This record gives sequence, structure tokens and C-alpha cells, in this order.
Amino acid sequence: MSAKRQQRSNDRLELEFLASYDASVFPHPSVTVDVALLTVDAGTLKVPLLKRTEHPDRGKWSLPGGFVQMHESIDDAAARVLGSKAGTKEIFLEQLYTFGAPDRDPRTRVITVAYYALVDPSRLNLVHSNINACRLAELRVSWQGEFGGAVQAFDEQDNQLPLAFDHDEILGLVVKRLRGKLNYAPIGFELLPRKFTLRQLQSIHETILDRTHNKDSFRRRMLDSGLIVPTGQRESDVGHRPAELYRFKKRRSTGGR
Repeated sequence: MSAKRQQRSNDRLELEFLASYDASVFPHPSVTVDVALLTVDAGTLKVPLLKRTEHPDRGKWSLPGGFVQMHESIDDAAARVLGSKAGTKEIFLEQLYTFGAPDRDPRTRVITVAYYALVDPSRLNLVHSNINACRLAELRVSWQGEFGGAVQAFDEQDNQLPLAFDHDEILGLVVKRLRGKLNYAPIGFELLPRKFTLRQLQSIHETILDRTHNKDSFRRRMLDSGLIVPTGQRESDVGHRPAELYRFKKRRSTGGR
């Protein structure tokens, strides 16, 4: 039998197999996406949370999320959720981890693919103003370094916000991921204006790591890293000696920023 005839035979057999395939033989877990949209504001790590109005976990606070539709990819679902529930589009998303504990959702077997996005406060304030039933919560991390568990969220009145499902663990993993990438990836570029001072960059690092840095050693390390370059410009309209402005050497596309 020629190769072409063999391929046609295989194609026919596969069509017959698919036509008779019974998808109900195996259980079908549901798949969702959850998006953590983080920013650094006034020296604190913050994230918008939505108050759940339906069961389960009604009244608790959750990350923007939703079920993946049959016709869309997981990445497309995350972008859709970010647009429809967080009120923004064209922000760089990175897949974080898949959470699949059998009992993480009491409704049914739900596997969620978590994403995180970073945005500077000026953009997040615009996003936040368009979200209904949203709270820009402060994240508090009780552990140091890259090894820890869940985190807590608090509102502007210092009240702890109960988090739905396993979203405290998702946010904890986001913090670990950010801390682990700070020394080799230009994470700050999503959290800062296009041009920034070393003081602003140091503040981002200190907030994420929850510890202070020596100013001179931090400056040397950043300049030696090759991640940033001077712009030849300085701050304007400041009440102190204008600091030099820098930019990141390589920037990912973030929808035209």
C-alpha cells in the first residue's frame, strides 16, 4: 500500500473513531482562570479583589476569574477575564501555576490556571475606578524570602478581608514568584513609569522583598546588571536635587506602553 493510500486509510479510521467516541466515559473537570493584578503603591503591595455575591463563599473576596469557555484558549480566557472583570486590556499576563486540589471548590471538580499581571499605580487607579464591588487590598506577607505559604489581604481601614477558595495561596505564590525573579528579570518595568529614578526602583524591590537595601550597593548592583540604562534626563518639578532618570534596556510589549 502506498504512503498516500495508507494515510487516507488512517484518516478514515480516525474519523470513524471520533464519530463513535463517547466523551461521557471519563469525568470532565471544570477549568477556570484566576488573575492577580498587582501593583506597588505608597510602599505597599496591592491587588484588586472582587466581593463574591453568589455562593459558594458568598461575601468573601476573590481574584478576578471565570470558567474557560469551550471555544477559547486558556490565555484568551485570562485576557477576557482581565477585560470583563478587572476593566482593563493590553496588560502583560504571565501564567503562574495550576491549582488542582480536589476540594478547592465545593461545587464540583474545578482546576484553575492562575495568572499574574503587574501594572504601575497610575494605570491601576484608572482600572480600579471602573470596577464595581472592588476593593484595592493591601497584601501582607508574614514570611521572608521565597519560601512561605498563604498571604493576607486588608482594606483601607485595616480590616482583614476573607479570601475565597484558595486565593490566599495563589497570591502567596505570586509573591514568591516575584521575589525569585527580581535579581535576573526586569520585573519593575511593569510597576514603574517608562522613565524612573533609582530611588523608585529601589522602593519597588524593597516592597516586594519586604526588606531594605543599602542605597549605594543597590545602585551598583542595578547598574552592573545590564537591565537599566540612563536616559540622559533628570526629574523635573521636584523640591530636591533632580535625580537621574533611567529606563529598562529591554521591555516586553505591553499593548503600546
